[in-house]
Amino acid sequence: MSRQDGRQAAGARSPAGVVVAAAVILVEACWLVAALPGAALVSDLGAMVVAGWATVACIGVARRHPVPLRRFWTLLAVTMALAAAGRAIWTTQRLIGDDLPHTPVVGVVFTAGILTGTAALLSSPSAPRSAVGRARTLLDGVIVALALVPIGWVLVFRGVAAAELADPARTLGLLYPMFDLMQLTILVAVSGPARPLWRPMTVIAASLTLRVVADVGYVSLVAHADYAAGHLIDLCWPLSYLLIGLATRNPPPPDCDGTDETAESPLPPWWRVALPYLPVGGAIVAVVLARRPTGQTPPLVFVTMMVLLAALAIRQGLAANENLRLVARLRRLAYGDQLTGLPNRLLFNRRLRRALRDGGPVAVLLLDLDGFKQVNDRFGHATGDALLTGLAARMRAAVDGDGTIARLGGDEFAVLLDGDRPVSPERLAERLLDALRPSDDEEDVGVHPSASIGIAEFGPQHATHSDLLRDADIAMYAAKAAGKSAYRTCTPALRESAVSRAELIADLRRAVDEDQLHLEFQPIVDLGTGAVRSAEALVRWRHPRLGMLPPAKFLPLAEETGLILPIDRWVIHEACRAAVTWRGRVPEATVAVNIAAAHLRRPDLIATVTAATSAVGLAPRALTLELTESALIEGTEAVLERLHQLRELGIKIAIDDFGTGYSSLSYLHRIPATELKIDRSFVARLGTDDRAYATVQMVTRLAGAFDLAVVAEGVETERQHDAVTAIGCPRGQGYLYGRPDSPATVGQNRA
Repeated sequence: MSRQDGRQAAGARSPAGVVVAAAVILVEACWLVAALPGAALVSDLGAMVVAGWATVACIGVARRHPVPLRRFWTLLAVTMALAAAGRAIWTTQRLIGDDLPHTPVVGVVFTAGILTGTAALLSSPSAPRSAVGRARTLLDGVIVALALVPIGWVLVFRGVAAAELADPARTLGLLYPMFDLMQLTILVAVSGPARPLWRPMTVIAASLTLRVVADVGYVSLVAHADYAAGHLIDLCWPLSYLLIGLATRNPPPPDCDGTDETAESPLPPWWRVALPYLPVGGAIVAVVLARRPTGQTPPLVFVTMMVLLAALAIRQGLAANENLRLVARLRRLAYGDQLTGLPNRLLFNRRLRRALRDGGPVAVLLLDLDGFKQVNDRFGHATGDALLTGLAARMRAAVDGDGTIARLGGDEFAVLLDGDRPVSPERLAERLLDALRPSDDEEDVGVHPSASIGIAEFGPQHATHSDLLRDADIAMYAAKAAGKSAYRTCTPALRESAVSRAELIADLRRAVDEDQLHLEFQPIVDLGTGAVRSAEALVRWRHPRLGMLPPAKFLPLAEETGLILPIDRWVIHEACRAAVTWRGRVPEATVAVNIAAAHLRRPDLIATVTAATSAVGLAPRALTLELTESALIEGTEAVLERLHQLRELGIKIAIDDFGTGYSSLSYLHRIPATELKIDRSFVARLGTDDRAYATVQMVTRLAGAFDLAVVAEGVETERQHDAVTAIGCPRGQGYLYGRPDSPATVGQNRA
């Protein structure tokens, strides 16, 4: 804010205007109480002056406040200006001879003020933003006002002569309390529980309440012929204008731009819902009491009740329309995916069950995006959501009305083909894969939205829709196993394989508890002396039905299901126990244990390792944890900190399968590794591939530069042994030096 703007704002908030307006009201009050001559003129002038000041105050705040509030304050300024103008006309006509000048001109001006004041309330920050909502709120106020007319007739109007009510302008003047209550009802309605009440609305409510008191008092006095200009009741109007001016001195609400839509709107209280209907019961009673001895209902009451019934009918019509819109919105929320606009799992399952009941041919395509988790991890969830939205649009276009596509959740989609489908499931799968091929822009940023698709067609082997979805899921995982970006159709062989896989997972859950796992150790030897320096613990599974299973048969399943964690814990404890026995014969020997990536990310890894070593009395330096490059590449700062803590305890860290990852060299600067294990794929080509020889030589020299031990894995022939020895690799591991065996015979069964 500039200095000039600051001075203008400070001037607009200056208390001088408030002081002058309050002084005017104080002078008027003293004048009226003292019954001094010219009290009527003083009363009129006081109201005009205060209304004029309130007009100026509203114009000033309309300039200062944000744009969304300008209409509100401008309409209030017009209302105050009309109040001042109406009072000026009233005063002029009274001075020229009319005691209570309820003339058409005065009625038009005051009615215009009521309309602009009502429009201001409907433009307030908390008012409904839709036209239907504003119309409903306006009708609430009209219903309350109309319902109070019969009540007012019984309490006040009954004493007014019929001749006075025959004058429309005079009748309108007697209805001002009803208009005030209408506005007060609208204010209560717009100041709902959706957000904190803005302080100016409270002040304006006080102003309207004061006007209700003033107009009710005025009507009562007029009805009993006790009113004369300059009565003390006249003080209420300038006081109500003063409150409007005071409301302008408050700051705008913090969310006046309407952008804060994060909060959940609470349900309104019961009285807020019932507010427009509460006075209707009183109006019905008042109609009965207002009937004349002849049985006739006063015309004003009769007409009012007819209009009230019409307003109630319109209000109920709006409520019914809102209910229909709400039902439609709830349907969209219940059956639609909010991100992509596609049908969701619930609607897809309903349509699938209906298609199966119809008895026609039915097929389901289950689609899972490949590598979507990496997109979320690399670019963030906002990019992932944008990608999902774009892919959903592509897939919708690819299906092109030949089926129903739905998002089941996450990165999983499904397509339903039923009835006389014009395209085969396989052809539709090809169209989907073509639609998901990455564009040039996606290639540039590394986003590759391919998919794996499983197809299942309903047949006698399916009892329910769940069976069909299960087969599609089986085929989808077969497509992933085939290299992704492909589709597979479920066959009996695939189904049998999936059942066997599920049974194997169930058996694996019992393997640890039932002592079906056991360890074998493969020696790691000093290439210079041939002495066994260490041994790698390799887990085996004695399956009660399938016999001895190697790690490749069950560890991938364990990693997928999370069972790798209890298996890792068991291996660490058993390896430490075996190492203690082994070190009784070879004091300097160590043991190496492979750790899964999932275990590396767990904060209890350190506790697991220390518990295993301390339980058997094994020195921490005798334990080496082998970590794959892929596990380290996926590691976070917390993982690196965990590795440093392990090193501080004396535990050694080996990087297994070195050379097969993508970021090994950069990670060597950060990972507290003590050993590199050259991958067997390089060792196997020694003697036949010069590049493999150069790679092993380079890794050996690199390890020496980083002061790391080196182990050549997979040495199976003398030729490979001679090559790694010539290169200068200090240690080797492979069948040439010994196959995996029990701790007691490790290193004794050489090839």
